[in-house]
Amino acid sequence: MTTPFPFTAVVGQDDLRLALLLNAVSPAVGGVLVRGEKGTAKSTAVRALSALLPAVAVVPGCRFSCDPASPDPQCPDGPHEAGGGTERAARMVELPVGASEDRLVGALDIERALAEGVKAFEPGLLADAHRGILYVDEVNLLHDHLVDLLLDAAAMGASYVEREGVSVRHAAKFLLVGTMNPEEGELRPQLLDRFGLTVEVAASREPDQRVEVVRRRLAYDDDPAGFAAKWAREEAAVRQRIVAARELLPQVRLGDAALRQIAATCAAFEVDGMRADIVMARTATALAAWAGRTDVLAEDVRQAALLALPHRRRRNPFDAPGLDEDKLDETLEQYSGDDGDGGDDEPDPDGPGGGGQPAPDSGPQGDGGEAARPEAGEGGQPQASGAGEQSAARATEPFRTKVLSVPGIGEGAAGRRSRARTEHGRTTGARRPQGTLTKLHLAATVQAAAPHQRARGRSGPGLVVRRDDLRQATREGREGNLVLFVVDASGSMAARQRMSAVKGAVLSLLLDAYQRRDKVGLVTFRGTSAEVALPPTSSVDAAAARLETLPTGGRTPLATGLLKAHEVLRVERLRDPARRPLVVVVTDGRATGGPEPVALAGRAARLFAAEQVASVVVDCESGPVRLGLAGQLAGELGGTAVTLDELRADSIAGLVKGIQGRRAA
Repeated sequence: MTTPFPFTAVVGQDDLRLALLLNAVSPAVGGVLVRGEKGTAKSTAVRALSALLPAVAVVPGCRFSCDPASPDPQCPDGPHEAGGGTERAARMVELPVGASEDRLVGALDIERALAEGVKAFEPGLLADAHRGILYVDEVNLLHDHLVDLLLDAAAMGASYVEREGVSVRHAAKFLLVGTMNPEEGELRPQLLDRFGLTVEVAASREPDQRVEVVRRRLAYDDDPAGFAAKWAREEAAVRQRIVAARELLPQVRLGDAALRQIAATCAAFEVDGMRADIVMARTATALAAWAGRTDVLAEDVRQAALLALPHRRRRNPFDAPGLDEDKLDETLEQYSGDDGDGGDDEPDPDGPGGGGQPAPDSGPQGDGGEAARPEAGEGGQPQASGAGEQSAARATEPFRTKVLSVPGIGEGAAGRRSRARTEHGRTTGARRPQGTLTKLHLAATVQAAAPHQRARGRSGPGLVVRRDDLRQATREGREGNLVLFVVDASGSMAARQRMSAVKGAVLSLLLDAYQRRDKVGLVTFRGTSAEVALPPTSSVDAAAARLETLPTGGRTPLATGLLKAHEVLRVERLRDPARRPLVVVVTDGRATGGPEPVALAGRAARLFAAEQVASVVVDCESGPVRLGLAGQLAGELGGTAVTLDELRADSIAGLVKGIQGRRAA
């Protein structure tokens, strides 16, 4: 078994360590979401926490970790008699992003259930994580159907598995810890709200601290067991402190003044619902217990707000996460009380500032966090100014878009956009299962088994079912698509209101893509080259940063822009061959620079037509004399042209839907 990196040996990252320790003291806080870029050692800190959790008592032989003091009366392995049990270490169960539904919730043996009426159940990861930690790395990339199952289990404290009338239920109460890189896409609001606390992690910019990170990591890699032994005393001290804080927790008093501050803070930051108030109250109580106090102070409420509210406050998706600390301090001061719960006491040195954790210089090794915005450069617009270059135009306000869809039926990743054959949705037919049976088509299974009952010696009312009779249900649902914008940023497009409208449409579609689980990309061309200004992504924050600095000016290398877009689609097809693309070219159709620029653009466009890529050209040509070049380009692409006025009136998403509908007809 691999020796984990010691929790107390982690350098810096006080907020991350504190949030994890508060959940260890009070699991009712509701878990932690850790946001930060790759290389910030988010996983290292989470995995190290499991070694600090106190052991749990379980019923011997129970696969569902029932507590011997109060066993689950509906446990599939029960019933259990209350009494003595055995102790084992608390588990940390990791949920892979690509896990199947059966792996998460468990699986029923459908063949035995139909033929013998036996509930033969194989527990999943939710059962393993009961009374422990369920860790999801890259939680923002988790498939929607798994997110739904996690939401149900987190809300009810139990997992239900139902297949054609046969059901199994077991307890599933766990500490949910997730890590994510915001540049790879945001998290669904429903799951985001289920995390009690959130922490933004970033690497230290202090050279001495970075040196210590490298020194400890190298020492651990050379001798994990020896390195862990050096930190054993610190680990034991933190483990004992967690136990002491758990014992003190029921005695902590949450006074009326602290409750008023909590309620006023949640109201001031306009959080939805009451979960934020409850999480703040539990967090402030845990902070007091961790500091060894029985009274909740104002600094506990303040620290609780900084951990529990950033991901819940109402904000535009383009806004950076976080809280206005001046506004927070004003609210706490306005509602401070004098019953001992106010902020007049001296802050406890072991309190929320550093969490009273040992080794003040300890924290996960890593690099920068969310605060580091993507810089223009690699995959972005060049920043060097050139002749005729205009300053970047601001995007118009984003608007609600209509549904964009690609014609036909795909087989891409589950989403909410175009029709597709998926594991979830309405049943459209049946087929023989390929591999593990996941969705039984009962009628087709019975129909396949019925003709063979006499030959199989059936003598009673039960149906004799064999594996060859089982039929998998085929379902139709929705998939996510790749919408790739190819935007002309040359001098002929430099009218500020024109580029503002284009940027506003792209941002609007990105917001819609965030809700519908699409990918959106942006290729721009001007001067002598084309750039991938926005690689295919679902991150609205990254998109806003890239689009905000998009300048215009120079010649119009239309062929280069189309070839760059074709290359983006080629790479994405290798990464995700099932995701269908839609190309939206925003241009006036003019091509300048180099020999025969118009003919080159036509040949590049025919590459898309040959591969039957759905496309539309938004004609941005203006003025009394119109050359109709955008319409010609649309013909070469095998798509349709629409005017900029139509784009502004109906939104680009609505236009694409109508265009593709006409093409399908």
